[in-house]
Amino acid sequence: MPDREQVIPSRHPRTPRRRLPGIRPFARLMGIGSPSPTQWRELGEGLTVGDPPMDELVAWMHHEGMARTRPLFDRALQRGIATVPDAPAPLRRFFGAVETPPEWVDQDRVRRGAQVFRAGGADGLYIARDVSFLGGYLASGFNQTLIRTGAMEKGPARRFAETLQWALDVTADGGMDRLGPGYRSTIHVRLIHALVRRHVAALPDWQSDRWGLPINQTDMAATLVGALIAPFVGGIVFGIVPTRTACDDAAHLTRYVGWLMGVDEPRLPTTFRDGIRILHHSLAAITNPDETTPQLALPMADDPRHWHYPALPALRGSIARSQHLSIATLFLGPAAMKRLGLPAWTPPWYPALRLPVNALHSLAIRVRPGGPERAAGRGRRQQEAFLRTLVGSDPAVIGAAAS
Repeated sequence: MPDREQVIPSRHPRTPRRRLPGIRPFARLMGIGSPSPTQWRELGEGLTVGDPPMDELVAWMHHEGMARTRPLFDRALQRGIATVPDAPAPLRRFFGAVETPPEWVDQDRVRRGAQVFRAGGADGLYIARDVSFLGGYLASGFNQTLIRTGAMEKGPARRFAETLQWALDVTADGGMDRLGPGYRSTIHVRLIHALVRRHVAALPDWQSDRWGLPINQTDMAATLVGALIAPFVGGIVFGIVPTRTACDDAAHLTRYVGWLMGVDEPRLPTTFRDGIRILHHSLAAITNPDETTPQLALPMADDPRHWHYPALPALRGSIARSQHLSIATLFLGPAAMKRLGLPAWTPPWYPALRLPVNALHSLAIRVRPGGPERAAGRGRRQQEAFLRTLVGSDPAVIGAAAS
């Protein structure tokens, strides 16, 4: 085996970090400890690994000319590879693989996992934004890629709105069916990842010995689980308490989405507890704030002042800023907030107001006939309304912030 220094970038610490915002108490509660030496080495090595099937396809597309190959890719994505007459072998090979899901995929569980996500409503999305997304800026290695794609110039609202649109596609009813909106959006994001990886890795200022490969396996796994599993963890504090079966179904959805996204199967959760383990171990490896952390976090914290409100925009913007800081402070803690360059303490007034309301809703879901379906419908309307608040009448086009 190659030497450690030859395999693992310097951003990977020698030992797991212990000051982990948000997730550590839950990991302890579930009996999840620090990664083993083997797991720790695999996290470091994952920083150098991209998505070989998609990377190879993108290399072929560039070689043959994007003007010719991109329309073929888009047609296969929208309508299936069988609709592309005389499809070139690299395209057939890639789509033949993604159109044949692994035997472990249970579409009924995938649909139930999506329903649970919808039932989390707007509060679930707030946790994704204020904990996973904002807290993700503590991972400075990942920030280096973001900055080189123009994340600061294009603004946090647009970037989060694109991520939110992807999540809404993935968790739509039937979204992860073959050729469903979530299926298409996920492969589209996978293509964007490969294009960004190819572009950023070739930049003269990219330090691969320090940061590894842009959008690598370790960062992708952490981002995926943070987007689709962390909201359930935070939801418990908000009073959103799904059953254990529902949580495992959400993990099954995450597993299939991650497989379609190009994340290696060993890095994908098999159960909800396994998802917590992956998130806990990943954060122990990638949490390393630097000067890029406040550069990205400060605009995001102030962004609610600029959202699209139907009335009283100044007042509602100020309230929303306080609301989202109150969520972030509760989960990330004062030390992490200071490293983000944000106020160390905002009273958690919004979670305190929502906890009893959500607890009653969670109880009603379990005892009322049709409770899960009603909650999913109500929650999806809230989620779509939040997306409109972010972007107004303009649609969120996935990938626009990276172009």
